[in-house]
Amino acid sequence: MTSTLRPATPADISAIFSLMAELAAFENLLHLFVATESDLHDALFGPRPAAEVLVAQTAQEVVGYALFFHNYSTFAGRRGLYLEDLYVQPAHRGGGLGAQMLRHLAALALERQCSRFEWTVLDWNEPAIRFYEKMGATVLPDWRVVRISDDALAQLAHG
Repeated sequence: MTSTLRPATPADISAIFSLMAELAAFENLLHLFVATESDLHDALFGPRPAAEVLVAQTAQEVVGYALFFHNYSTFAGRRGLYLEDLYVQPAHRGGGLGAQMLRHLAALALERQCSRFEWTVLDWNEPAIRFYEKMGATVLPDWRVVRISDDALAQLAHG
């Protein structure tokens, strides 16, 4: 099946949001998925966009997406490209869409003079880990994600 990669437009918000919910369900994290379509629209197309999305479209249907944004490396002294989500619907996996999106984003990172392209993967998601390693990525064993959210965030902010 022929697929097209393109930057998301405001008309894609509902489709992307549905795919985000599918990803949350796949990762067994649907209970944490509290975003709204309005939140997504503001993050992508509001006055201060926080992220960008690349969509994979087959015929007239969006079947995958990659949500990404820039971070900054003090050690490299340059921006990096951070991939927050990469998702392709199960029925469309195995045809190269994921690899196509990763290659597209790697080229974008080079074009934007980024020092690196990185993302995280859940430790139980062995198929994804194997896929990323096959694409040339290194899963770093000595780094852990640190997060403060909700009440803990408020408590830290207010001392």
